[in-house]
Amino acid sequence: MSQPVALVTGASTGIGFEAARKLSQHGFIAYAGARRVGKMEPLRAFGVHVLALDVTDEASMAAAVDTILDAQGRIDVLVNNAGYGSYGSLEEVELAEGRRQFDVNVFGLARMTQLVLPAMRAAARGRIINVSSIGGKMYEPLGAWYHATKFAVEGLSDSLRLELKPHGIRVSIIEPAGTQTEWGGISAESLLSSSGSGPYREQAKVVAAALASTGGSERSTHPEVIADAIVHAASSARPKTRYPAGKGARAILALRRLLPDPVFDVVLWTIYKWYAR
Repeated sequence: MSQPVALVTGASTGIGFEAARKLSQHGFIAYAGARRVGKMEPLRAFGVHVLALDVTDEASMAAAVDTILDAQGRIDVLVNNAGYGSYGSLEEVELAEGRRQFDVNVFGLARMTQLVLPAMRAAARGRIINVSSIGGKMYEPLGAWYHATKFAVEGLSDSLRLELKPHGIRVSIIEPAGTQTEWGGISAESLLSSSGSGPYREQAKVVAAALASTGGSERSTHPEVIADAIVHAASSARPKTRYPAGKGARAILALRRLLPDPVFDVVLWTIYKWYAR
């Protein structure tokens, strides 16, 4: 087979940036897509093709896929990485923001998948790699909208895996723990903006501090580690259906499976206070 072609969404920083870089270094013709095109310019030095891509805009998504198909004739791997964390109490966050969280994290992912599937089915092969989170299996205070989207990604991906199997298309889910990216700081800002001065302010202070601490903390994981899991899912002859990745990911998910809800509630709050120190 000729060089495989991969498209990574949300590739301006962090996990997406590193995934595009590593895929190119592992022999893929890699395309990186994001709204902030300038942030992706350094990827060109690694042979990555850079595209403007907004996963909430139909024309932008269709144009990106058409550009790759016109140039390469196929797309072998789609990495649905675009997403963000909207935090704040359910009472205080506007429904419009909740809808936007779903537009980016779920409907953008679903539409990108729809756009690449005809070419993958025609080739009788392909990989869909959806970047979820350990937050797709657990919960946090003041994170209702974000966790709702990640639970949705998990369910969507599991159903998709079965329906695409007869067509030779594999589906994998990446489940990162806290990662050294700008994600935590942006999420903390949104939390304090919506709930930092109201009736949930005491909780908000602790949760925001914990979220912000992941950005450069040695307690969290460098995005290269998550990118390595993506490369494995893209290139392995037998990719896993799920890749818990990063410090504490497997331990936290194991605790969630084993502990009753009230006990996990206490453990979770204890972890947050530790991260917020």
